[in-house]
Amino acid sequence: MQDRLPTGIDVLDRRFDGGIPAGSIVLFSAEPASQSELLLYELTAARGTLYLTTLRSDQAVTDAIDRTKSRVGTPTVRDIGGDAPLDAANRLVSALPENANLIVDVVDPLERTDRSRYRRFLTELQTAMVNTESVAFLHAMKRDDEPRNRAMTEHVADVVWDLDTQVRGSDVVNKLAVPKFRGGRALDETVKLKLEEQVAIDTSRDIA
Repeated sequence: MQDRLPTGIDVLDRRFDGGIPAGSIVLFSAEPASQSELLLYELTAARGTLYLTTLRSDQAVTDAIDRTKSRVGTPTVRDIGGDAPLDAANRLVSALPENANLIVDVVDPLERTDRSRYRRFLTELQTAMVNTESVAFLHAMKRDDEPRNRAMTEHVADVVWDLDTQVRGSDVVNKLAVPKFRGGRALDETVKLKLEEQVAIDTSRDIA
């Protein structure tokens, strides 16, 4: 079996037979108003992490991680949300150490760049992940006006996590689907998650 890198989130690692295959790119799609960042923060506890932020400042991300009550790591956070985010991302990714996590939060501004340049970025990202036996997590916002290169990201990604968040009365219901998993087994049913102080399985029953 291809080497797996645990996510550090027990409820997910059990479903993924121990973790994500080393060298993978994971596309994590979620609603902008969801608590999806909590899952990203918990990923940093598993191993050294380079956290690239495109919309929030590096200080805002660091402060949010520090306030998180669940288990987190001490990632290196860099703001690449300037005039040339692809160039900044390429420089930082090229220096990624072995067996690391790379998080891009969010990938949308990169997907809005020139198609050929973005394709080259994904190709170089794939090579970097394989060479360093690392895992990249690309956090994407689900919205009506999705970036023009989103389909390219979906195709290149080895694993796709799709978080569906619904408000039902006074309850917020989060369901994670994994429709794509190269080098592993896609889940044939969604995983109901609690995204509160930490990521946990939601054992409450759905009432139609």
